[in-house]
Amino acid sequence: MEISIDQEKSTQQVTSKKGGVRTMPFIIANETFEKVASVGLHINMILYLLYEYHFDPATGAIIIFLWNAMSNFMPIFGAFLSDSLLGRFRVIAGGTLMELLGLVVLWLTAIIRRARPPECHAQACPTPTPPQLLLLISSLALTALGAGGIRPCSIAFGADQINHPENPQNERNMKSFFNWYYVSVGISVMVAVIFIVYIQAKYGWIVGFGIPVGLMIVSATVFFLGSLLYVKVKPNKSLFTGFAQVIAAAWKNRHLALPPNNSETSWYFKNGSNLVEPTNKARYLNKACMIKNRERELDSDGIPVDPWNLCTVRQVEELKAIIKVLPMWSTGIIVATITSQHSFSVVQAGSMDRHLFGLELPPTSFSVFLILSLTIWVAIYDRLLIPLLKSRALTLKHRMGAGLVLSCLAMVVAALVERKRRNEAIKEGFIDNPKGVVHMSAMWLVPQYCLTGLAEALNAIGQIEFYYSQFPKTMSSIAVALFYLGLGMGNLVASIIVKVVNVGTRRSNGVSWLSTNLNRGHYDYYYALLSILSFINVLYFLLCSWIYGNTQDINNWDDEQEADHDIHKI
Repeated sequence: MEISIDQEKSTQQVTSKKGGVRTMPFIIANETFEKVASVGLHINMILYLLYEYHFDPATGAIIIFLWNAMSNFMPIFGAFLSDSLLGRFRVIAGGTLMELLGLVVLWLTAIIRRARPPECHAQACPTPTPPQLLLLISSLALTALGAGGIRPCSIAFGADQINHPENPQNERNMKSFFNWYYVSVGISVMVAVIFIVYIQAKYGWIVGFGIPVGLMIVSATVFFLGSLLYVKVKPNKSLFTGFAQVIAAAWKNRHLALPPNNSETSWYFKNGSNLVEPTNKARYLNKACMIKNRERELDSDGIPVDPWNLCTVRQVEELKAIIKVLPMWSTGIIVATITSQHSFSVVQAGSMDRHLFGLELPPTSFSVFLILSLTIWVAIYDRLLIPLLKSRALTLKHRMGAGLVLSCLAMVVAALVERKRRNEAIKEGFIDNPKGVVHMSAMWLVPQYCLTGLAEALNAIGQIEFYYSQFPKTMSSIAVALFYLGLGMGNLVASIIVKVVNVGTRRSNGVSWLSTNLNRGHYDYYYALLSILSFINVLYFLLCSWIYGNTQDINNWDDEQEADHDIHKI
């Protein structure tokens, strides 16, 4: 699975005329407006489900977890579609239009009164009918499909515009790009948390959902305006089948013994390739690129007669690259579970004193502290710590591990704060009044938000850089999609944990840890459980990091100059 000659030449031809910093406003604006539109919905959606659809907190949280999971699962399909068939530009364009459609449908659920259950102020309210639920789920599914096109490709598409390996400062420029790209996303999320959430709380759902629709229209318009300036790297047509061919060839040759190191074995690779011999990692797959019989396996042009029986060294190493990072990737699942726990924090904030400088903040506004801590850390790290530490700066593994530790601490703090809030509520006589506001400032929630933001700044950005550094440029969308796949798995795990805890801890009186009545439940126990899982995950990360070993096994993916299918022998 090699970069085609046409792709390589076309990329070289357009690099000098297109791309560069001038394209960043179009790409980042698209991502920014999309994030403001979507995040503004995600944060406040728990209130929409509780008050307009009459779901209990646990059910509403599960719906949001599954919605987030789907939004983060879809990027892996968008990445394969981008890198294999359509290219990043077309996939981003399609995703933008799809998400716009989803936002319009969600807006209609607010506009059309019959699209939701009737208003109810009693304890037992009617649940949504199947058609009402179908319309709601359809809107969420469409936005998730749109996210699947935008999220895996946007950052990789931006990297395409400024990536120049021949530049001595390229590595430093790319690191700054990743950091500041994430900052732009953080700022957009902050805007969503402060303004979109406030508008939804102040002016209602029709206006609150209408604004994201308008922002998404702006997002699409800005992105398409820069179309003529973009570097558009052609997709690798064999990406889908390449992995399958390696697996099939290795299976067909499973009876063959692998040669010892430094043997005279012939390996199949294309002329000009830097990857002329497979690595020793996952050596079983090396059987896919062994030349057993040159006369029978290769035609007169040196091309394999059966590509499902003989693959290139590069194909083998690309599949190995994905397999190799999977254990490290799996360590991000629990931290994604931790960082997605905002729904319950919103419910907690609603029962606490939210006045700040004379203003009463919406319960969802406290998420801004997560974004602030993330943004401030990135700014300090990129502009102060890296120049100061120079070669002693934190490695990608160090940053990922530090994020895991902080996520564990965040849940410990969350458990302690919730225990204090619950005790205060009981002391003030609110044991059977979950809507009662205790004399305890919601600012107590800020430390856990800040720790979560730092954890995400270290682990999430570290993950994206790590995957991007381990894959060839042609697979960069997949590298980013792996991160979102981890987020999706984290959301799915979170929904399972909530379901298991809600059912497994239900007592004879129907009250569980995650009861609708926060004061009867034990959300502090729930957070303590998450902190234990997070601590185990830290130990698991240390093991995976040690097993992964060197991150520089292959560092010349994109230096290859492909030519005709010439065969070499080592």
